[in-house]
Amino acid sequence: MIEVEQVKTRIKIKSLLKNTAFTPLSFVWEWVYRIRRSFFEYGVLKKTTFKVPVISVGNLSFGGTGKTPTIIWLAEWMISKGLTPVVLTRGYKGQLEHSSGLLKSGQKFRLNPFDYGDEPLMISNKMSRGAVIVGKKRAENLLKYFSEVKPDAVLLDDGFQHLQIYRSFNIVLFDALMPLNLYKVAPLGYLREGLTALKDADAIIISRADMVTAEKLQKLKKKLSQYFHHKPPIALTSYHSVGVFDVHDKYIFSIHDLKGMKAIAVTAIASPDSFYKYLENFGIEISERVSFPDHYFFSPEDVNDLLIKASQHSAIIICSEKDMVKMKRVSQDPRILSTKIKVEFISGEQELVQGLSKVLQLDSLTQ
Repeated sequence: MIEVEQVKTRIKIKSLLKNTAFTPLSFVWEWVYRIRRSFFEYGVLKKTTFKVPVISVGNLSFGGTGKTPTIIWLAEWMISKGLTPVVLTRGYKGQLEHSSGLLKSGQKFRLNPFDYGDEPLMISNKMSRGAVIVGKKRAENLLKYFSEVKPDAVLLDDGFQHLQIYRSFNIVLFDALMPLNLYKVAPLGYLREGLTALKDADAIIISRADMVTAEKLQKLKKKLSQYFHHKPPIALTSYHSVGVFDVHDKYIFSIHDLKGMKAIAVTAIASPDSFYKYLENFGIEISERVSFPDHYFFSPEDVNDLLIKASQHSAIIICSEKDMVKMKRVSQDPRILSTKIKVEFISGEQELVQGLSKVLQLDSLTQ
């Protein structure tokens, strides 16, 4: 009993020391972002304005919150309304990140993730119309390709802190799985910008809302609502599996058919634990978990090691769709499979669509 109390005391002391050391840094970090945001708001720093609506999809936290699936949902929704969307994205870790590149819908050749990055290829593959523009300097790149792609609307990926472009609508995402005690600005927590920035949010999406309790969702909503200057719609989303696919992008079977099967689960995404939990929810027996850094490019040695593990465990290799974009460039082994997901709304879809339709000037009678 005494040892337990001693451990608790040590934890409290460590927490106190951490707060004492990091609080000043967190304060400075938050105010740097506040001042930067205010400079753009009051015109001290200039924004580039385009003649079409710009819809930003971003977050306040480090790591993944589901921006890419949301961008795909938005692009497909816009296309269904007869619009031609263009996605502006950085193309993180791709060779073109610090220059520029254009991926047109339907383009099947020259699609190398080492050039464009994994997420741009994944997004482009889902678009039947429009284009994806890759590069860190997004305003310059949009100006460069604007006359060629002729967009009706622009989707700004990871755009909430990219204030150089004027946006018509700001969507801010939160991951329901993130612990509430991490909703502090770094290094105290996991936020890259303070919650005061939510004054600029036009809509909130809480992803993976089906993977937490109603009590936690309520607490999260209450925490966020303290910083609203208005009442933006709050949508709750989950991820629905559309199946398991091979390296040739051929549908193999439903993810439910993997129940009881052994798998080497491998991923190079920002939230690997959520991927593992997702697989386990379908009854997949994970023999080994292999995590790589986000946006990691698999080498032949990496894939060979995975195939050896698969043989040792008599298992398949399963990864996310984002990982498969890079994995299949290295190996065409039939044991390598991927899961594909799509966004499904639990609540708030109608309110979000109404806000978007107003900005995009869509006829409300057609919604």
